[in-house]
Amino acid sequence: MAAPMEVAVCTDSAAPMWSCIVWELHSGANLLTYRGGQAGPRGLALLNGEYLLAAQLGKNYISAWELQRKDQLQQKIMCPGPVTCLTTSPNGLYVLAGIAESIHLWEVSTGNLLVILSRHYQDVSCLQFTGDSSHFISGGKDCLVLAWSLCSVLQADPARIPAPRHVWSHHTLPITDLRCGFGGPLARVATSSLDQTVKLWEVSSGELLLSVLFDVAVMAVTMDLAEHHLFCGGSDGSIFQVDLFTWPGQRERSFQPEQDSGKVFKGHRNQVTCLSVSTDGSVLLSGSHDETVRLWDVQSKQCIRTVALKGPVTNATILLAPVSMLSSDFRPSLPLPHFNKHLLGAEHGDEPRHGGLTLRLGLHQQGLEPSYLDRTEQLQAVLCSAMEKSVLGGQDQLRVRVTELEDEVRNLRKINRDLFDFSTRFITRPAK
Repeated sequence: MAAPMEVAVCTDSAAPMWSCIVWELHSGANLLTYRGGQAGPRGLALLNGEYLLAAQLGKNYISAWELQRKDQLQQKIMCPGPVTCLTTSPNGLYVLAGIAESIHLWEVSTGNLLVILSRHYQDVSCLQFTGDSSHFISGGKDCLVLAWSLCSVLQADPARIPAPRHVWSHHTLPITDLRCGFGGPLARVATSSLDQTVKLWEVSSGELLLSVLFDVAVMAVTMDLAEHHLFCGGSDGSIFQVDLFTWPGQRERSFQPEQDSGKVFKGHRNQVTCLSVSTDGSVLLSGSHDETVRLWDVQSKQCIRTVALKGPVTNATILLAPVSMLSSDFRPSLPLPHFNKHLLGAEHGDEPRHGGLTLRLGLHQQGLEPSYLDRTEQLQAVLCSAMEKSVLGGQDQLRVRVTELEDEVRNLRKINRDLFDFSTRFITRPAK
């Protein structure tokens, strides 16, 4: 069986003839183009392998194309305001969008707006789900990175504001990009900032694992699938490679271009805006404000292909081409629903949608079902109780054991007194 085809999906801010172009990664052959609008940075996402979504630059809607029907007029998902960033869950069930300082979460099957999260103080600049869709990470211009548990967000009491699982506030200037590794709730997250640092975090514990300081602001960051390397795009057009597998162990380090000259990709003439690595880690894709997309050989740091676009590059990513992208007769399993702009749909101003049926299972149990964090605490209590019983034998046996030890202590004290009396008599007896 042939290996899956890798493709590069790119957008720019000019888009005079098309909004998005898809080309085969290794041959450079153009495969598809999608027309209609200008996709903003961090605003391109693949939905369930069937639709391509693009947040329009400065507009209050998201364009959606069926992957194979490239010549169609795009569908529009209307939003309450201009969309600053966009992502979808890997399981295809949810769409996340940053709108000003709020995060909007939609359910794809119904189009319902499930929750609006307002914990950032300035615009949200980047969003990404973990690989298992259990968590998502948000970064903003307020210098904060927030790690959210999807389960906790969906189970939150409507009267209470959902809280993030972790708040990472070590950056001192706006967040420019973030990347989640593999591992779901055990994943590591890389974040970049205008404060000239890239930081590596652990989702499970919330700990800061690594901080690397550069000489320039870092505008983009990514990792290879094995997480052996960090690739960091600078505001001067340079791309820096940080080797994680040879790290000496300290938590903070400065990247020295003079000492690490063999770890720098040079070729872009303006700031790097996006980075992506191929599945095998051998090829790096980069986009820049110099209106070019470049393909690099990671080992030699040489540019092997340059593609000129018509404007500053806003998105450039490497994907394994879905079947729907390569099959001319493929159609989505379900059409996209109408996406509500307000919570609770028609009750808050959206027009009612007729002809559909929505089932809300377990409605009588809403608010009663414990969250997974509560279940984790209960499980921990059960494990501690079981260990106590296995080691000490339970409360009844514990009392018996304490009584036995007290008797033994009394016997030892009696023996000690007898020995002391004998020694005293032996030492003080008169000499013959």
